[in-house]
Amino acid sequence: MSDQHLATPTGDLRRPTLPDPVSVLTLLKPITWFAPMWAFGCGIVSSGMTLQPRWPVIVAGVVLAGPMMCGTSQAVNDWFDRHVDAINEPGRPIPSGRIPGQWGLLIAIAWTVLSVVLAVTLGPWVSVAAAAGMVLAWAYSAPPVRLKRDGWIGNLAVGISYEGLPWFAGAALMLGAFPQPHVIVAALIYSLGAHGIMTLNDFKSIEGDRRTGVASLPARLGEANACRIACLVMTLSQLAMSALLGVWGLPIYGAAVAGLLLVQLLLMLRLLEAPRLRAPWYNGTGTTLYVIGMLVTAFAIRP
Repeated sequence: MSDQHLATPTGDLRRPTLPDPVSVLTLLKPITWFAPMWAFGCGIVSSGMTLQPRWPVIVAGVVLAGPMMCGTSQAVNDWFDRHVDAINEPGRPIPSGRIPGQWGLLIAIAWTVLSVVLAVTLGPWVSVAAAAGMVLAWAYSAPPVRLKRDGWIGNLAVGISYEGLPWFAGAALMLGAFPQPHVIVAALIYSLGAHGIMTLNDFKSIEGDRRTGVASLPARLGEANACRIACLVMTLSQLAMSALLGVWGLPIYGAAVAGLLLVQLLLMLRLLEAPRLRAPWYNGTGTTLYVIGMLVTAFAIRP
């Protein structure tokens, strides 16, 4: 039989029906796991609890925050964004066919179930945080809700999922109870600031967003305006955190957060010159300083 008879409009029938492990790992995007794992670690630090007796539980929590919860969100997003990715990044596992058929959806569902099961073993408050994260992950990408269609709301949902909920979960895991008010305030502030980080991340998909009706801020407002908004959101959140640390009697820590912000402001000036070109560069420089400030804050607010 000739190759012509084996081919179909949707691909080659000789392609394996099961995805290979490397493609599955690529779908789960390990590079994105850092943010929630770091926030989870900040929650652990901010609890003020001793680490040594609880290492197995801590490791399980880090796995939950990164490979499981964040991995789930990435699989869900790639499945429902497969048509957008075919325009922006056709080499991704699903549009390229390396994750064939319905496997992208099946992996997203399986990882959701496994994440919830693991969360239940870590206590009620971790379970609450995980459940909220799963709801946001599916609501962000899946119709009919599809929060990502609005850059304002969608980025807020991601900021809460990647920063606020893991921070809360880390503190709750260590305390075995609802975290202290200072912890909740810090987690919320850094979640709001992460809205700006998510806006910068949207620069890579402007064409696909415009062609498919996704109103990300760069697609909706233009590159320059979206970049200004991202910088403003990140700046105001850190200013608020620095000021609060001073009010709480922790001026040295507040000054440290302000110092990290000052360096970011210098980097933002360069970012604003070419937002689309330099967004990845800023995510590797300015965003690093942002997350260092999170850890400084976590140490500051320990009881």
